[in-house]
Amino acid sequence: MAIALDQAQNAWLVGEVPVGAVIMRPGAEGPQVLATGYNRPITTHDPTAHAEIVALRHAATLLGNYRLPECELYVTLEPCAMCSMALMHARLRRVVFGAPDPKTGAAGSVLDLFAEPRLNHHTQIAGGVMAEECGELLRRFFAERRAQAREARAARAIPAGETRELDNWPPST
Repeated sequence: MAIALDQAQNAWLVGEVPVGAVIMRPGAEGPQVLATGYNRPITTHDPTAHAEIVALRHAATLLGNYRLPECELYVTLEPCAMCSMALMHARLRRVVFGAPDPKTGAAGSVLDLFAEPRLNHHTQIAGGVMAEECGELLRRFFAERRAQAREARAARAIPAGETRELDNWPPST
């Protein structure tokens, strides 16, 4: 999860919501990093460029196969429905997430696609790993964003006694 948190920091640095992911696979000397990803929908103008999807694309390209049945994904935030379905479609063995997502989480917070018995692929889920660290990163990011928005609104405010050109419209004749 520490690697996923580092990836989340990369997202923050480029102005994205700080979510990071890493795909691990078994190796002769223990688990190995196969691919990493961080949120990029804003910078790439791609609504599907969530951290999980970016990591999945890298891993599938490296292995030459969209199926990753031996792999595990670690992600700092509970996957949304789009990412959850992609992770199941890739047949990942396990998904481990940090912070729960009470607004769009699809691994138990809002819905639980991973527990849906009607789906033909099933992925093990583990949540709450380093949840405090993952959640704190998101809280700090959004607090900073709210402060920036307040400053921008204050900078646009007009000092008392001053008027805008359209405030006196229509002109008196």
